[in-house]
Amino acid sequence: MRWRLCPGSVVHLLRCVLLRVCPRRRGCQLPLWMSKTQAYLKLLLHSLFYNILTDSDVVFDSVFEPLLWCVDYVTRWFGLVFVWMVVVLTTSILVVAYFVLLPHALRTYSTPLLVWHFCCGHWILVMIVFHYYKAVKTAPGYPPSGKNDIPFVSVCKKCVIPKPARAHHCGICNRCILKMDHHCPWLNNCVGHLNHRYFFSFCVFMTLGCVYCSVSGRIRFLAAYNALERFKHFEMEKPGVPVTGMGPLIGLLPTGQTDYVTPAPPYSFKEKITDKSIIYMWVLTSTVAVVLGALTTWHALLISRGETSIERHTNAKEKSRMKKMGQVYKNPFNYGKLHNWKVFLGVERKSHWLTRVLLPSAHSPLSDGLTWDSFPVKKEPIAV
Repeated sequence: MRWRLCPGSVVHLLRCVLLRVCPRRRGCQLPLWMSKTQAYLKLLLHSLFYNILTDSDVVFDSVFEPLLWCVDYVTRWFGLVFVWMVVVLTTSILVVAYFVLLPHALRTYSTPLLVWHFCCGHWILVMIVFHYYKAVKTAPGYPPSGKNDIPFVSVCKKCVIPKPARAHHCGICNRCILKMDHHCPWLNNCVGHLNHRYFFSFCVFMTLGCVYCSVSGRIRFLAAYNALERFKHFEMEKPGVPVTGMGPLIGLLPTGQTDYVTPAPPYSFKEKITDKSIIYMWVLTSTVAVVLGALTTWHALLISRGETSIERHTNAKEKSRMKKMGQVYKNPFNYGKLHNWKVFLGVERKSHWLTRVLLPSAHSPLSDGLTWDSFPVKKEPIAV
């Protein structure tokens, strides 16, 4: 009797082989390292499709995470270098102002003009130094890490702590920041709830200082630039060398006579260094005035709207999303332009515009940064 091969017998045969190779009591177990690798790859694959909110931004962040990590690492370690750059450049401008421009001003300016320059220049200098020091040394504010009853809007995925409204995680500082605006490498610090006013005031007065130096030193800059250009002209055409490029005028000279360049006027090494330092000061202050002025204007617009730099992007996305639904989005932290400035600057009385805005002041913000309400709308501060 011949044995016939049927599908059922083939399946039974394979089952017997598998049971002999991998008994039931042990099962088919992979090596530990292969199991861990397989589980990690499976988790990585599932993380790209973890819910319906996955979009191109999530995929972009996942792909460029190593590059962003490198940028955060470099910024964290080079922050102190940027701070020293600000100190050195500012000090160099002060050296030029005191040792080059001031002696010239004492010889040429009238007494009332000297008094005005002395008061205005030193007021701006004191405000720059005070607010930069406070912006660097003041912590931006952090949410409490322990158990508390403070209301929160989400949980940080990296810190694994409750995040209050307007708080965000900083990858460079590696912790959550209250009312975070951005991480500033020139401060080597985050700009948050407690030092946002110091940062903005520093930008304002540094811009004013650069404009002041650029405007007051413009005449000296033009004189120094012209002096250097004349010196270069005489250096290119040495005395005793016939002038070229005179065109038809050369033919009008008497026979055997050649036109020679006038010897260069005396131009000492000290005068050259002085003129170059004036040009350096004017170019640097003018450039910083334009760049930092644009940044300051941008932050002033954000403060007028009751937004931070991060909230500007999130609010724009929310407006677009609600517009598609036929709804209008309103920023819950916008109390009106004047009230936004009062809350930001900590102005509660009329005198505070002088003592807290135009003079150095280390007062704390009106809010604690943990809870935000509509106090400026319900109860109007003193009209100013």
